[in-house]
Amino acid sequence: FFNTIRKCHGDPVILKHPCSPFVLFAVNKKYIKMPPKVQQKSKEQKMAAAMAGGKGKKKKWNKGKARDKVDNKVLFTKETYDRLNTEVPKMKLITVAAVVEKLKISGGLARRSLRILAEEGKIQEVLKSSTPIYTRKITEDE
Repeated sequence: FFNTIRKCHGDPVILKHPCSPFVLFAVNKKYIKMPPKVQQKSKEQKMAAAMAGGKGKKKKWNKGKARDKVDNKVLFTKETYDRLNTEVPKMKLITVAAVVEKLKISGGLARRSLRILAEEGKIQEVLKSSTPIYTRKITEDE
C-alpha cells in the first residue's frame, strides 16, 4: 500500500502513497519491528491437529421450557359428566379453556359438551365465533 521512496543515511524511512505526490510520514527505522518468526509445523503435526479438532457440538441457545404433558380425558366418566351438568351452568364466564382446565377433559369433548348444554338451554351463548363464549342462563329474577 505504501511505497518506500528514499532512505537517508539508512535511518529514516519516508512513506508515500502511490497516488499522492505528498509524503505522508517519516518513521525512524529502529522503531519498526518485524514480528517474530513462527516455527512451521510438520505435516504430521498438521494432520494430528486436524484429526483432533473435529466438529464440536452445535451451540444451543436456550434449553426450552419443558411442559408437563397433560393427560386430559377424551371420554366422560359418570363423575365428570355429573360435574359438567352441576358446575358449568353456575359459572359466569364459560369458555372451552375454562372447562378443560376445570374438568381435565380434552378440548374437543369440552366444545361438543358446551354446544349440547347450550342446545338444552342450561347455558347461554354470548359470542358465536371460532372460540365461543357462554354464560350461565339468566332468568328474569336476576
